Amino acid sequence: MTAQYNPFKDVERFLNQMSRQLEEASGGLDPEEQMGRWSPGFESMAVDIVEQDGEFVVAADLPGFDRDDVDIRVTDNRVHIEAEHREETTEEEDGRHIRHERRNRSLERSLTLPKEVDAAEAEATMKHGVLTVTLPKRTVEDAHRIEIETE
Repeated sequence: MTAQYNPFKDVERFLNQMSRQLEEASGGLDPEEQMGRWSPGFESMAVDIVEQDGEFVVAADLPGFDRDDVDIRVTDNRVHIEAEHREETTEEEDGRHIRHERRNRSLERSLTLPKEVDAAEAEATMKHGVLTVTLPKRTVEDAHRIEIETE
């Protein structure tokens, strides 16, 4: 019995060759990591913003980050959250890495709130990889009446 020609084998061989060439060109980095570099927001920080009576509460998912890895900046009605994690690699004396996927990561997100907040009174907590930032709304001072002088 003669084997039938399978055109998909040629396509598969071509794709494997392209994959190897891309891997060599990227220095062996994981393709998902490359896509993360090329497309903004590929790995992004998921956030929820809730407006309550006198405050906004921002919850951001930061799995794998410690509180010391996170920097929060608040100005007027903007919140900027930046998280950077550096993975220290340790070489085993008796072994070698079979797979090494934990790498340095950084996430960053700027959020615009509908009203100004009191940055000095803001508070943040982090539990189980979820950052919660409580931002009291800036209180509007009573209007000040200005007398008009005559010339």
